[in-house]
Amino acid sequence: MAGGVCRSKVRLDGKTVLITGANTGIGKETAVDMACRGARVILACRDLPKAYMAADEIRQRSGNGNVVVKKLDLASLQSVRDLAKNIKDNEKRLDILINNAGIMMCPKWKTEDGFEMQFGVNHLGHFLLTNCLVDMLQKSAPSRIVTVSSMAHENGNIHFDDINLDKDYNPDKSYRQSKLANVLFSRELASRLQGTGVTVYSLHPGIILTELGRYLLPTLAMWQKILAKPLLMLIKSPVEGAQTTIYCAVEESLASETGLYYSDCAVKQPAPQALDDDAAKKLWDLSASMVGLN
Repeated sequence: MAGGVCRSKVRLDGKTVLITGANTGIGKETAVDMACRGARVILACRDLPKAYMAADEIRQRSGNGNVVVKKLDLASLQSVRDLAKNIKDNEKRLDILINNAGIMMCPKWKTEDGFEMQFGVNHLGHFLLTNCLVDMLQKSAPSRIVTVSSMAHENGNIHFDDINLDKDYNPDKSYRQSKLANVLFSRELASRLQGTGVTVYSLHPGIILTELGRYLLPTLAMWQKILAKPLLMLIKSPVEGAQTTIYCAVEESLASETGLYYSDCAVKQPAPQALDDDAAKKLWDLSASMVGLN
């Protein structure tokens, strides 16, 4: 159940890696690995006190002092733009962007800009951030963009006629839509970046015991919680769950691959709706309009 393991020994000395939501879970373990490889690691996080604590832990575990914290609230387009400007003004290069942060199964909340929270954070925030930083990634090429999706995309649909699910909100339906959006975004982004030296990957990390399920667990009935306890023994740890992200970020054999979907450190065929190029283009155009991207 631990899944694949990234066995690449590649070093990242002199390279810069930005990871969203790197103060906990698989994001933090990914950051530890990147720091152990010698990279400058930027933790882009909403909760700054927690991020500073995580940065201290990452420095201690990796022996790499070049770990910094920067503010990012993916539920705010202004915060995304502010971070992108900060990176451009203060960093010399950006070699790997890891879109890791996410929210799962929350109530019907809205972002600062009025978007449905899961779609806004999981997709729109990362869509804007990536587009704001893509020029920098191109200048640092060969470079990589890695987006953490989920097998939940397999049962998802993009509700173009009700993208914020105002007519029919369901936490699970919303989460599945946002994770499908991650895969479609990566597919379309890879197409647009062909020949630039920037390669793109999306992935399913596995079923992992992290804080991502904080909104799901309280909604379970008692009998569901009882049945779930034995399953917890089979769930991946954050270290195990980070392996596919790390694999997509550093594995040398993937340098010529782009736009594919991975699970357990191997290519996996995504759901048919994640291979729909027309839907990917339509989602891109809609997303660009929603975030005000020219």
